Amino acid sequence: MKSGCAALAALLLFTAGAAAMAAPPAAGPADPPALGVFVPLAAPQPAPKIAFADAAGHRLTLADFAGKIVLVNLWATWCAPCRSEMPSLERLQTRLGDKLTVLAISEDIGGEKAVAPFVAKLGLKSVKTYLDPNSTVAQAFKVDGLPTSFLIDRKGRVLGRVEGEAKWDSAKMLALITPLLDEGGVVKISAPADHP
Repeated sequence: MKSGCAALAALLLFTAGAAAMAAPPAAGPADPPALGVFVPLAAPQPAPKIAFADAAGHRLTLADFAGKIVLVNLWATWCAPCRSEMPSLERLQTRLGDKLTVLAISEDIGGEKAVAPFVAKLGLKSVKTYLDPNSTVAQAFKVDGLPTSFLIDRKGRVLGRVEGEAKWDSAKMLALITPLLDEGGVVKISAPADHP
């Protein structure tokens, strides 16, 4: 009888071990969203109260753009993906005109001295650049890296974000943004695996 109990115990241990090896690993933290992909919020959230400056040093806030669809793009001249992304922001702003307001807010500590040569070199005419040399805007939005962009509706609510370089004038991004331009438009949700 003792040998039968020992055999049964051994069989149970073997079965439990095999089951543990076959079981999927415990769920870890969610994978971060893919770079360059629009990640919508489950529900629009009020944008943080932020202040930044134009090239002449005049103080502005998001409230100055109330009633407009706004794309806040946080960037810096030393950031290679930011530099690569900027021409697509220029094309997007040129294409959509005053239907969309791109706020390209530089996080360069050098302010206008760092930004002006970059703007001149790229020949940016449609995208207006703004300054946040103390990174208060990035802190308010809880940004982890640059570039990071936020799509904000006419009521000043954040609809979602894009971390990393995006192709802003791509068909997928235009399909996302264009419906918002109508007064009653809603943002289309793209899956995280969808690249613009």
